[in-house]
Amino acid sequence: MTKEEEEMSKSALLTFRAKEEEIEKKKMEVKERVQAQLGRIEQETRRLATIREELDALSDPMRKEVSLVRKKIDSVNKELKPLGQTCQKKEREYKEALEAVSEKNKEKVQLITRLMELVSESEKARMKRLEELSKNLETPRIA
Repeated sequence: MTKEEEEMSKSALLTFRAKEEEIEKKKMEVKERVQAQLGRIEQETRRLATIREELDALSDPMRKEVSLVRKKIDSVNKELKPLGQTCQKKEREYKEALEAVSEKNKEKVQLITRLMELVSESEKARMKRLEELSKNLETPRIA
């Protein structure tokens, strides 16, 4: 190899190394910029997560209370259904008993009316018989 070729080779090698260093330098700059952006993204992600937690905390108590009230309403509805059925059954029984009492009262009134008629007829018959006996006593029968 001649000196000129050797010089060219060294020059090419130096140029190549310079280019490699330049590429490596640019690569490091890009890497640093990427790291910086990743750092900002992580900070923003944490900030957004914090905001989301605050939003959830704002709506969560109401949601829990609404859910609790709804569950209580469902529970009361479950308790009301058999109570309503029992109430309706008792109302029917009450109406039937009331009707039976009413019927028995009517029957009692009829029986009392009949008793009064019988007592009145009996008194009239006894009075008539007493009058007859009294007349028999007044008219002397001498035989």
